[in-house]
Amino acid sequence: MERSEEKETIRTDLAVEAKDMVEADPENTEDQPKNQGVAVEHEDVDGIDLVHVTIDPEAEERMGKKAGHYVTFEAQGIRDKNTELQRKLIRTFSGTIADYFEKKGIQPDHSCLIIGLGNRDVTPDALGPKTVEEIMVTRHLFKEAPEHVEEGYRPVSAMAPGVMGVTGMETSDIIEALVERARPDFVIAIDALASRSLERVNATIQVSDAGIHPGAGVQNERKQVNEETLGVPVIAIGIPTVVDAVSITSDTIDFLIKHIGKEMSEGDAPGRNLAPAGLTFGEKPELSEEHIPQAENRQAVLGLVGGLDEEEKRQLIREVLGPLGHNLMVTPKEVDTFMSDMAHVLAQGLNAALHEAVTPESAGAYTR
Repeated sequence: MERSEEKETIRTDLAVEAKDMVEADPENTEDQPKNQGVAVEHEDVDGIDLVHVTIDPEAEERMGKKAGHYVTFEAQGIRDKNTELQRKLIRTFSGTIADYFEKKGIQPDHSCLIIGLGNRDVTPDALGPKTVEEIMVTRHLFKEAPEHVEEGYRPVSAMAPGVMGVTGMETSDIIEALVERARPDFVIAIDALASRSLERVNATIQVSDAGIHPGAGVQNERKQVNEETLGVPVIAIGIPTVVDAVSITSDTIDFLIKHIGKEMSEGDAPGRNLAPAGLTFGEKPELSEEHIPQAENRQAVLGLVGGLDEEEKRQLIREVLGPLGHNLMVTPKEVDTFMSDMAHVLAQGLNAALHEAVTPESAGAYTR
């Protein structure tokens, strides 16, 4: 079968996924180490897996990501409306934002402008505007009645500038005008992201000091919003809410292979019992990398597809779906509830990180 030579454009907003893609790229050689200029560290905080990815300037082009420090929070349980996990996530998220403040030299009295990127009328893209609605804004109080502002608060303003299709203006131009007028000491930008993994959609938060590149994950790139373009530190926060059909199909094949491999390891012949034995509806089977069978067994079950490596498999799926117009961007059906919950989590964490007088536990009591 003749394969296309066109190389896949990195279609993810997550640095941890871009790292995995570069490491899996067969074109990387020993003369160009796959991890050169990239440092990765894992940390467990209160049961939440934090992945720190630091990208040096020399690795920017290879990674397809701007140099900086990226922290990825991975917590599958947040999809299940786990209240206790949400509380832990708020505390951990707030602490991480405070760490970024310290690294960037941001003081407790420095003013902040929060930008909620995205389209509030399109649910998967409404994370930024929804979060802004719950931010504790105080800049007007410092200007109009400073004598009534207690210790432990800083000037905070917030804005959801909309998208170019609605405003007719480049969003970054609006943000630059706001920064020029309001003159904040730093900016926090919040946006919905795209992932290339089903497992990370609605289950991951990414924070970085590299700014944000709106629309990059869905091939609709706008002007970047970062320290270079705005002249002040920019902390970017995002949650992947969509995944493309190629990734869905590829992950489904992987889950199928792992399920068959698990059955084979338990003594069942391939294909004898493809239904997960003993599972009740809604129960999640435990499938891991160790369940992937040997190449010859994969090929025996799935033919030529079973023998393809990860990138070959994705390229084949892309070549099938692309001409049909079926490589869609998809979001889970529970996205409405998830958006409201996670906007609340982000807002509570930010309120606690921005204002010393606010704790993660008390932040949720605030309503505008």
